[in-house]
Amino acid sequence: MKKVLYVPLDDRPANLADVITLGRAAGLDIIVPPAEDTANLLDTRIETEGDLVVGTSDPVYGKPERIRKFILSHAGRVDGFILSIDMLVYGGLIGSRQLREEEWTESAEARARRHLLDVIRIVKQAHPQKPVFVLDTLMRLATTTFADGLTFEAYEESRQLMSQPRLPAESFEMILDSYDLRPDGTSFGDTEHFDKAAYYRTRRHKLRTTRYVLEELAAQGSIDFLAIGVDDAYTEGAQANEIAWVEGRINACLNGTGGQNPERAIILPDADGLGHSLVGRMAARLIGNGPATTYAVRYYGPHGSELINTYEYMSVHDNMLRHIDMIGGRYVDGNEPPAIEVLAITAADQAALAIERMEANGEAQQLTVLMDFTGFVAHPEVTSALLASPWTGRILGYSSWNTAGNTIGMVLGMGETRIAGLTGLDDNEALEKAMNAHGSLLFKRFLKDYYYKVLAIAEIRQVSRSRTPYSNVTADQLMLLFNTPDDYEELTVLLRELMQQHLDTLKGQTAFLAGGEDPARAIRQITGGQWHLSEYRDASLATDNPAFTWGRAFEIDLDPVVTLASCRA
Repeated sequence: MKKVLYVPLDDRPANLADVITLGRAAGLDIIVPPAEDTANLLDTRIETEGDLVVGTSDPVYGKPERIRKFILSHAGRVDGFILSIDMLVYGGLIGSRQLREEEWTESAEARARRHLLDVIRIVKQAHPQKPVFVLDTLMRLATTTFADGLTFEAYEESRQLMSQPRLPAESFEMILDSYDLRPDGTSFGDTEHFDKAAYYRTRRHKLRTTRYVLEELAAQGSIDFLAIGVDDAYTEGAQANEIAWVEGRINACLNGTGGQNPERAIILPDADGLGHSLVGRMAARLIGNGPATTYAVRYYGPHGSELINTYEYMSVHDNMLRHIDMIGGRYVDGNEPPAIEVLAITAADQAALAIERMEANGEAQQLTVLMDFTGFVAHPEVTSALLASPWTGRILGYSSWNTAGNTIGMVLGMGETRIAGLTGLDDNEALEKAMNAHGSLLFKRFLKDYYYKVLAIAEIRQVSRSRTPYSNVTADQLMLLFNTPDDYEELTVLLRELMQQHLDTLKGQTAFLAGGEDPARAIRQITGGQWHLSEYRDASLATDNPAFTWGRAFEIDLDPVVTLASCRA
């Protein structure tokens, strides 16, 4: 079994647990640092006056030095590497946004940066044949709510200010000096809820880190592929000069064209889908046994070229194309039949047509993935129609998670990883494990993206908000602090009861129906161009699962286990 050492962006499910399961769907064993070294939490302490919250503090970040040692100690025992710069240098995504009280001197910064980042160079020099994939991010516009005492008001104020147009700047030093300058060269006004000078110090440090990764590691051959995600972006603002500069360096240092090089480096709007995308690329490299996977895209509703997500800077279609490059695939536009067809639903009233296409693809043994772009959560009508179809259980990927970039990265990562397993594995035990992993992840996407994010979360939020002893916070944003310990425990019990109920509902849907004369099926293996199928047998959820990720309602740790028939159907 091929092993991949993976350092995640942080320990949220999208970046850790789901990525480990995704790897198993291709027969990859994803090796990660100890949980205590990648653990992240929002603020863990609260200060109150009567029924008012007057401050929070003490977030938890990962431990870069321990992670560096983990990489060195395991490098000889794995077949490839996927490494997050944010975790390796800052202890995770929220750590990379931590506002800095002092400006780092170039010498001190360079020493700290080289010590942590040069583990990538060391690994590549010691193991030149092993692929090294790296994910990095450009810092998002907004601050992190309830990390180091920053409030939701700080989030709103920072995003609004950082979305404003900046003075165009081409050189690196000009970019660092222009963060607070309007297009006419005047400065922005003072801020009320966050320290903008500290914010700019953080942006400068983060961009300097990205510069080192690009110029000293990627350009020198220590990184085989670099994925740079622009986290929670906008079409203009403080990120615009940074994006243009990165695209210029990809052109100049990595032989890119138009700011991209599908063989060396891609920059696009995404963060939480990067791990999925790079596991897909790694699966194709280590497990796949053919040329680059070809993809075609069909939109049901407005074409992706007409849509720009609220938190992104390029159109949905351009983002789709860049993600196809990132996973190592090849886009085809009607010139040849694709290996995988992407069905992208952008209007709920077009869902029936997308499902007709999915079912026709199934009959024709055309591999398919499907995305719901109708909002930031799964649409009830789209979901209901999908779950009523017996062909939904056979698709290679599905999501409706958060931003368009997140959804695209997750779904295409699922498709690329799974096709590698379907065509590259032949051992019966490996096929069974991969089949169950894929079934579990596909089932989870519906259980989480719809049954939790649309249904259960509403009840959780209502109970959390109604029981908080504090009058000036929205309790479900950080229930660990804004609800009493007893209420938090009750909310956890309620969550588990709700998700057991929703699990029973979901596994009774046609898409995942087990038993009977015509159970749902999934693709187990492809040989000679023919599909071999397995029947869905069961789905379960441990009684101590799920739990609230980072103590808030926004998402949950959710680990359903799906099993399929071990013999070909």
